[in-house]
This record gives sequence, C-alpha cells and structure tokens, in this order.
Amino acid sequence: MTDIETLHTVAELRARVRAWRAAGERVALVPTMGALHAGHVALMDAAHRHADRIIVSIFVNPTQFAPTEDLARYPRTLDADRQKASAAGVDVAFVPDVAEMYPDGFATTISLAGPALGLETDFRPTHFAGVATVVAKLFTQTAPDVALFGEKDYQQLAVVTRMARDLDLPVEVVGVPTMREPDGLALSSRNVYLSAEERRTAPLLHKALTDAAHAIRSGAAVAEAVQAARRTVGDAGFAVDYLEARHAVTLAPVAALGAGPIRLLVAARLGATRLIDNIPVPD
Repeated sequence: MTDIETLHTVAELRARVRAWRAAGERVALVPTMGALHAGHVALMDAAHRHADRIIVSIFVNPTQFAPTEDLARYPRTLDADRQKASAAGVDVAFVPDVAEMYPDGFATTISLAGPALGLETDFRPTHFAGVATVVAKLFTQTAPDVALFGEKDYQQLAVVTRMARDLDLPVEVVGVPTMREPDGLALSSRNVYLSAEERRTAPLLHKALTDAAHAIRSGAAVAEAVQAARRTVGDAGFAVDYLEARHAVTLAPVAALGAGPIRLLVAARLGATRLIDNIPVPD
C-alpha cells in the first residue's frame, strides 16, 4: 500500500496547491504518462532540489498519439506508479481521466513552429500539438514554480521550453539528464516491448551516437560522421526514421563544429518498438 495523496479533478488539485501557496511553499511538477521507471524517479529526485512540494501527473494523453500508434497498449501500471512516487517523496499524484482533461466540446490546441519543426514532426505530424496542449493545461492546472522533463525526449524539452517562454507561462522548465541502463540503453516505458534479442541489440543506438560525437569532436565532418552512424544503426537491424545533428537550442540543422552547441538525435524502429535517443557533442 501507499500513502500518497491521489487527486482526480482540477478543482481538488487547485485547492491543494492554494494551501501550499498560502504556506509560502514552492511547487514542482513532474508530468508523466505513467509506467514509471528509474528515469522518472530521477526527475522526482531533482524536483526536491527545486521545490517544497511535488506533484506527479499520470495521464496517458490521447491527443499525442496518432491513430496508428500504441495508445491502447501503452503500459498502464497505476498502483506501481503510485508506490514509486510515494517512495520518492512525492506529495500528490494527479490522475485525471480523459473527460477531465478534454471535456465535451474541447476545441483548442497550440500551434507550434521553431523547435517543433522536423525530426519527430516529419514522422508524427500531430504529436507535438498534443504534447504542448496537455502540458499547457497541466501548467495552468498545477501552477508550478518549476516543471521537470527528461532530456531523453530532447525535442519535447525544447518545444515545451519555447512554449513556456513564448506564452509567458510563469514556470521554469528544467531538463534532467537521460537515465540509462548499464549497457547505455536509454530508459523508456516502451523498452518492455523489446524481445530478448532486440534488447541485446538496442544499446547499439547509443553507441552509434557516441561514436559519431567522438568523430565530430576529433575533426570528422559532421555529415560524414552522421552518415556513418546511420549505416551502423541500419546494419544492426534498425529502421531509421532520422539520425541528425542539430543546434542544441534551436534544433536547426548544423553543418560544422563551431556553429553552435550540437546535439545528435535519433529515432529508429527495432522490430515493433520505436526508440529515441540523443547526446550532446562536447564543446
């Protein structure tokens, strides 16, 4: 059993936050879709360094899934999630249902450009509109001082950071470094989909990025290093959606070292599982 307080409505949530505010306490939000793992716990641990009270939202957001994606089979483990959040010292789990988040007649989404263009958008064109809309709602519902997002979803982090800045939302968006398995695989709720053989292959995604970053830092042309990484990933059995070098802030294409901080980003399918990862190229 767990003693974490679980709230299901915006009204309940706002009442709790008002009480914290009246006591002069800072509030942190960790937005999740559940199926919590050590990467999420790292976000909760980081939240303790920024705030007095922590809210974890658990909501599998339908608007960020395309009709062909895995909404129906996305892992849902609420009891285990609540236990993990409680053990991490979280104060409230906010667990709304779809009707609470998207009541009848809901007709508003956020229009995006800038870092939302390209990469994921080329393959999931409606994804970030759904992400930005639900995150904006969570920001207004929880009124946090700070919100924490994992760097594994690096483009998402860039989109949310830009949105909060552009819309003057009074929240500090903090990125937390990617948590990895000992073999380098980025932690993800979707890793449970991998077969045993696929799980052995999956760490090659991170290794290809690491090798490319080292090559670029050692003087190789960016385009050549990226192309070599694509070949490596493809030869390992991945179907590559993209593997790109981008400016770490704007996510604009980067042609050479010295044109700004570089981030290498990849999305690739291994069997039925789509994996994403990213790493910086050291300055």
